[in-house]
Amino acid sequence: MHKTLLATAAATLFAAPLASAADLTLYSGRGESMVEPIIAQFEKETGISVNVRYGDTAQLAVLIQEEGDRSPADLYWGQDAGAMGAISQAGLLAELPEDIYQDLPTIYTSETGNWVASSGRARVIAYSPERVEEDELPESIFDLTDEQYEGRVGWAPTNGSFQSFITAMRLEHGDEETREWLEGMRDNGAVTFRNNGTQVEGIAGGEVDFGLVNNYYLPRFKATDSEYPVEQAFFADGDIGNLVNVAGIAVLESSENQEAAVEFIRFLLSPAAQQYFTGSVYEYPVTRNVIQNPILEDFDRLLEVSPQIDLDDLQDLEGTLNLLRDVNLL
Repeated sequence: MHKTLLATAAATLFAAPLASAADLTLYSGRGESMVEPIIAQFEKETGISVNVRYGDTAQLAVLIQEEGDRSPADLYWGQDAGAMGAISQAGLLAELPEDIYQDLPTIYTSETGNWVASSGRARVIAYSPERVEEDELPESIFDLTDEQYEGRVGWAPTNGSFQSFITAMRLEHGDEETREWLEGMRDNGAVTFRNNGTQVEGIAGGEVDFGLVNNYYLPRFKATDSEYPVEQAFFADGDIGNLVNVAGIAVLESSENQEAAVEFIRFLLSPAAQQYFTGSVYEYPVTRNVIQNPILEDFDRLLEVSPQIDLDDLQDLEGTLNLLRDVNLL
């Protein structure tokens, strides 16, 4: 029933077609299978062709900086806030109309005003309901270095979303406290996995009891098996372990099609596109004008639990990589 409601909303809420059309070139760090349907719908509704170059978010960000004002891209759609902040700091992004972002929560906006979130994903702690008692769920991510969690927690130090989280921890708590946590987790026998999905599988398979993952992985398992033996939860309100990272979208300053590019961004923030992201991709919407996905926490609850981080400051990936190398996790 819920899927029917979400699909119906997505089919009926798309914005009206534009009066004029122009081809756009989009550099997308978001995966093709995830975003191609919404791009195709934009093309259908507007008559604007979108030529997409897919690639790794960080690599595309570097490419745009190398190309400078010669870049053929009109739009950059990045997988995380750090990459968006790096391009913003390089002065390569056009200022967006204020009405695009003025009503969005601060966790979804850039203070520079030249990029905006298209969807959000929260960090959570996944766990085995069969092997974890309710009073064992940690209040803070810093609790996981305690003896009771020895050898029971999975993580993925090489994963991009984990590294963005570590950058946020450095911002919020400083490099020294972050180093102490990383060393404490390492010494407490944290089990290394390749990525978020394998952590969820590791919990289900009994390899670990907990995992540090993004919120949308478990719902994908639950979609095919409602009895999948893993649950997930937030830490206490405001804990850095609840970081909400975002996919961000921006118009390049060098674009000759800025008006059409801005319309693409408006489309991504439209009720139907937001419905798609939450209903089909299991990410969090950035606006309230959607039907609540019952698998996810509601909009207001997410705002309560999330730490307040300046998204532009998540750009210092190199400092995070150096720290992870220093503590022998890379």
